[in-house]
Amino acid sequence: MGDIRWPDGKKCAVMFTFDVDGDTTWENGNRGLKNGEKYIESLSVGQYGPKRCVDRILQKLDQYGVKATFFVPGLTAERYPEVIKRIAEQGHEIGHHGYAHERFAGKTTEEQIEIIEKTQKIFKDLIGHEVTGFRTPSGDWAKNTPKLLYERGFRYSSSMRGDDRPYRTVIDGEETDFIEIPTKWEVDDYVAMAYHMYPAEPAGQDRISSYRLVEDNFMREFKGHYREGLCISYMNHPQVIGCPGKIQILDHLLKYITSKEDVWVATGTEIADWYRKQSEK
Repeated sequence: MGDIRWPDGKKCAVMFTFDVDGDTTWENGNRGLKNGEKYIESLSVGQYGPKRCVDRILQKLDQYGVKATFFVPGLTAERYPEVIKRIAEQGHEIGHHGYAHERFAGKTTEEQIEIIEKTQKIFKDLIGHEVTGFRTPSGDWAKNTPKLLYERGFRYSSSMRGDDRPYRTVIDGEETDFIEIPTKWEVDDYVAMAYHMYPAEPAGQDRISSYRLVEDNFMREFKGHYREGLCISYMNHPQVIGCPGKIQILDHLLKYITSKEDVWVATGTEIADWYRKQSEK
């Protein structure tokens, strides 16, 4: 089923991504609660990610020689500039993740443009350049979001769910050079292992799933993608996967995946640029 020619004859592609949301998602959730602005404890959960967990993740990536993509809201970059600069200085890719992790669905064109351009300016001031990868915050975007991104120089997104291979995004009825690298909730650490107040998600499940079973799920998804020659994009969050216990899941994944010489582990830009070039042939 894998019909993509990966670099150097590799069998499949793997993209490790980390959404450095910080306290933005907790702030957004708290607004829906009575006196939510006073919920300091919940904010500290998000703050734990950039304060402690990012460095733990960077150490693991360095240990296995892997470069990853970190999607960052502009507000997180403003609050933790040294953390974001450290990620970039170690050779990892920074991607756009909105400004305050706001949902793009329902936003006007003007509001979306403001969010996109405001965060790009923050990145340019902080790491010296605008970014070219995007992941939609809070799960969805407006119908015209891809067009707005493409018109502003973005080269790819990792937001949608409808495939297990990269593809060219259709904008105004035509395939474009704006590449989508799909991800899946099945390989999202937040869905399975983050504590939720608004309420438990998915409803009816334990709020914190067994680490052993989550690791088994993640590993099975890799093996399936590897068998069929596809592209898997792991979607992690520092406040979750970067905890002392959960980091073992990342360690085991990195160790197993990098032990296979026929697997291409790459950043979003590398995968998008490769697919764009080879899909023209």
